[in-house]
Amino acid sequence: MTSRSGVRGLAEVRAKSVPVEDPERLTTHSRIVHGMVGQIKERLASAGVLAAEPSFWSRVRRAALLHDAGKIAEGFQQQLRPGGAVWGQRHEVLSLAYVDILATALDWNDEDRLMIATLVATHHRALHSSASGAAGGKPCLSHLYNSRTRWADAFTSTHRPDGEQVQVTRRLHREAIAWYAGALHTDPPHDCGPPLAERARQLLEQLLGAWRHPVKAHQGLLAVLAQGALTLADHAGSAHVDLQTHLPLPADYISRLPYTPYAHQRKAATTDGHLVLVAPTGSGKTEAGLAWAAQQTTTMPGLPRVVWTLPYRASLNAARRRLQRDLYPATGDDIPDIGLLHGTVAHTLLSEAVDDCASDDNRQPTEPTAAMARQARARAGAMRLFTQRLRVATPHQLLRGAIAGPVYSSTLLEQTNSVFVLDELHAYEPETFGRLCAAMGLWERLGSRVAVLSATLSPPMIEVIDESLHLPVAFHRAPQGTSPVRHRLVLDDNALTDPVSVERLRTWLHQGHSVLAVANTVATAQWLFKELNDDAHAHSPGDPHAALLLHSRFKNRDRDAIEKNLLKRHPERRQGEERLPGGLAVATQTVEVSLQLDFDRGAVENAPIEAVAQRAGRVNRRGLHPQGAVEFRVHQNQSNRPYGPGAVNASWEALTALMAEGTSTLSEQDIDRLLALAYTTEWGTQWKEAARQARDTFAADFLTFTDPFHDRTEFARKLSEQFDSIEALHRDDLDEYHELTTGREGHPLRATGLLIPLRYGSLKTYRAQYDRKLGVHVIDGEYDKATGLEPPGEPETIL
Repeated sequence: MTSRSGVRGLAEVRAKSVPVEDPERLTTHSRIVHGMVGQIKERLASAGVLAAEPSFWSRVRRAALLHDAGKIAEGFQQQLRPGGAVWGQRHEVLSLAYVDILATALDWNDEDRLMIATLVATHHRALHSSASGAAGGKPCLSHLYNSRTRWADAFTSTHRPDGEQVQVTRRLHREAIAWYAGALHTDPPHDCGPPLAERARQLLEQLLGAWRHPVKAHQGLLAVLAQGALTLADHAGSAHVDLQTHLPLPADYISRLPYTPYAHQRKAATTDGHLVLVAPTGSGKTEAGLAWAAQQTTTMPGLPRVVWTLPYRASLNAARRRLQRDLYPATGDDIPDIGLLHGTVAHTLLSEAVDDCASDDNRQPTEPTAAMARQARARAGAMRLFTQRLRVATPHQLLRGAIAGPVYSSTLLEQTNSVFVLDELHAYEPETFGRLCAAMGLWERLGSRVAVLSATLSPPMIEVIDESLHLPVAFHRAPQGTSPVRHRLVLDDNALTDPVSVERLRTWLHQGHSVLAVANTVATAQWLFKELNDDAHAHSPGDPHAALLLHSRFKNRDRDAIEKNLLKRHPERRQGEERLPGGLAVATQTVEVSLQLDFDRGAVENAPIEAVAQRAGRVNRRGLHPQGAVEFRVHQNQSNRPYGPGAVNASWEALTALMAEGTSTLSEQDIDRLLALAYTTEWGTQWKEAARQARDTFAADFLTFTDPFHDRTEFARKLSEQFDSIEALHRDDLDEYHELTTGREGHPLRATGLLIPLRYGSLKTYRAQYDRKLGVHVIDGEYDKATGLEPPGEPETIL
């Protein structure tokens, strides 16, 4: 790379510092990003609100070509060199000068000029600070460039200790103008106007003035989407990752099922538009959702993506594995490429990479190498660029798109022209449920379609969903009798931890049954597991997995192993199987969603009625037990934790009322009756109003985008506090963590298996200290591989 100012030609101007042996040229990067916009348009077409702005894609294309023009500055080029001095200026501000020159030469109208310049200026930083005045993230452009800025020194000729540094020579400027004009299919203009620094200043001032005050919500949304298109093109182009066109879900999916589809699956497959589907556990609800999604992709423009959402981390991993097993890879691939979006995606993929290496050379999985860690990080990064057309995600990941800005606007854009399947939506408290309903309304405006699937969806939930969407919502319910009666319901006034209750569980184990016990808190689950562990192993000597415990406070690697052992030890019973292995599983609510488990007997603590029904769905899952309906026992609680007392009390009242009506089973109609009973209480009325209020507040505060180019970092913090957990390191693992992250083969991804998910509020309980060198919170507490971390004393949360 040439280092002497004044002799650099355009062919020597770099956009990146990598690859080290031949860093990417500015012209190459600009063409790649410009071409990537075409791939994005192919996906999204002009769906939803995009149809209202015919100039949308042409503006994004022109911005993509010009977004990094300012990198021709000598200060930036020197900064790219190994050990180079920091330039101290923003290249995108200098890029505005080239937008101004070409806008004049090509006679762009005022709206095109303003929007293209805005996209170029904001693809890294916000224009203004937060509208509320709260402290944000990186300094915004209005703070960096103002009346105190020495523009000529910044962008024309900079004083350096070793002499004057001319930022853009005349020769280089002429080459750049000629290249950009050619790319825009015009002759090079004769530039005899103000200097580049002055052009950049004037145009930035125009932008700051244009976006200083709130705009109409529709205008703001289109602006954020355009910003998302440019940033997505820039990131994908920088990673040299093409957007996939293959969809692992074929349009004729339902005809490929290895059995005659159920009635509710056939209805889902012929529904065109939004859908609410209620079907019992084990009745092919997932397949119905996939059949619906396949149908939508045939009647939507572009190349729609399918996004499958579930509430728990364990649910995402299990869902992804299931989709990889059941769907269809692209030509040349062995398995379908399913995107995985949640906070620990890198760890999950790294774990899979270790298993792949082990299977390739017939060795047991070993600690992953730094090279493998880098590979996993690259795959995770590509996934975060949304390359796949079918993805599983948490709602939190999707809601972060509401933050917009240079970081998250691409997340919002990718929610355009998509097919969303919200599985087990009942699992959320009313506040999160309401926020998701607000998001549904936005998705509809973006030309996307929504399906809500659940075995337990109450009438108020259906009502709030329906009123949140403007287009018709088809409602389908599996016909009565789709699933056989699977349970004999027993209500028990004794606590699950009462000696009588524990003795009953012990008896079931000695009779050779597989037993599921579900507690509401980690503390109760750990105590119960310790009480029954020996009994389970006594009946299955030599079986290391005769007793398993699952909750949220395990190290990542231990929890992954437990989930796999559970699925292997307690699979769904098949037709004609007389007996499955006995054994014990104790869990918290982490077992309720997506894990396809099957047990002979179940005993659970009372919880919100949906949770009770979901726990029942893991017992005699398909109704194939040779004894017919099996015992499912619900125990009265000693405490409501971690749920609100209203939800738990309404559940117990509903269960009691059902039994008083002479019902001793737990059939599909019985579950519907329980939901109706629970939600007609005062608590049910309050639940619906809380969901509506959360929906309307979230829509007003987050989804209006009237200040599209103000810093919204404060919104990110608020969402993180409401949804996110933090991962901490046990003090006993400090040495191993240090070795894995800083040794010869060191890399932070290698050590993620040691981390334990916690809520932010738990850090104080565990006397957490932040290790700045390692970049992780270090905690105290007792930890055991089989039982996990001893629980804190603070109130727990549902998720």
